[in-house]
Amino acid sequence: MRLLELNNLDAGYGDARALSRISLSIEPGDVLALVGANGAGKSTLLRLIAGSHMPWGGSITFKGSDITAMPDFERTHLGIALVPEGRRLFASLSVRENLMIGAASKRTGMWNIDSVLDALPMVRPLLERNASRLSGGQQQAVAIGRALMSNPDLLLLDEVSLGLAPIIVDELYESFARVKHTGIGLILVEQDLSRTLRVSSRIVCLLEGHQVLEGNPESLSREQITAAYFGNSINGFANDEGRSKGMHK
Repeated sequence: MRLLELNNLDAGYGDARALSRISLSIEPGDVLALVGANGAGKSTLLRLIAGSHMPWGGSITFKGSDITAMPDFERTHLGIALVPEGRRLFASLSVRENLMIGAASKRTGMWNIDSVLDALPMVRPLLERNASRLSGGQQQAVAIGRALMSNPDLLLLDEVSLGLAPIIVDELYESFARVKHTGIGLILVEQDLSRTLRVSSRIVCLLEGHQVLEGNPESLSREQITAAYFGNSINGFANDEGRSKGMHK
């Protein structure tokens, strides 16, 4: 059974269309990377999956059940966790208290304070510190830890490395390797193409709300991904099965 399947999703804001006919799937343990320029629809797609934004059309299936109309808090109880851009910690609470908020879903599993600290060692010395006193990288690590505390089957990560120093990003990505081995599915929005190619098992490129390129890192060249990212035409895009896949106009 696929962990997640999206079928012909359309979405927008007011009269403005943000996504058109998006279809993709992810298996347990997969790392799916969403790439594309600002405004391509990446964050909107994550919010659709998390349930914080509702689609205009299409369907979302999670672990075999249709969750298209399900609100976000119910999706959290099913096992979907979003780490949004901007982290959104509770500034007046300690790191420990922020982590414990993630456990409110009451889902059982391997993730608790101890296992989160093992996966995110930079958080360990910060437990009693107020969240308002954290650096950007520390905030991001705590936001990821809070999401893991809900014991998700699917973790959605929006712009993990945005505005962070490279050494902090390296630490966060080391943590992803530990999380990946637990079998959690990951959907990652990341602007750093080199990191994306190293960590992902599958890549989907969005351009102005359209799904224009899809494949695994071994089947796609950097040239193809860059061309899709900027909307340039390159003939012979290849997907995993070796078939040509052109770009939406």
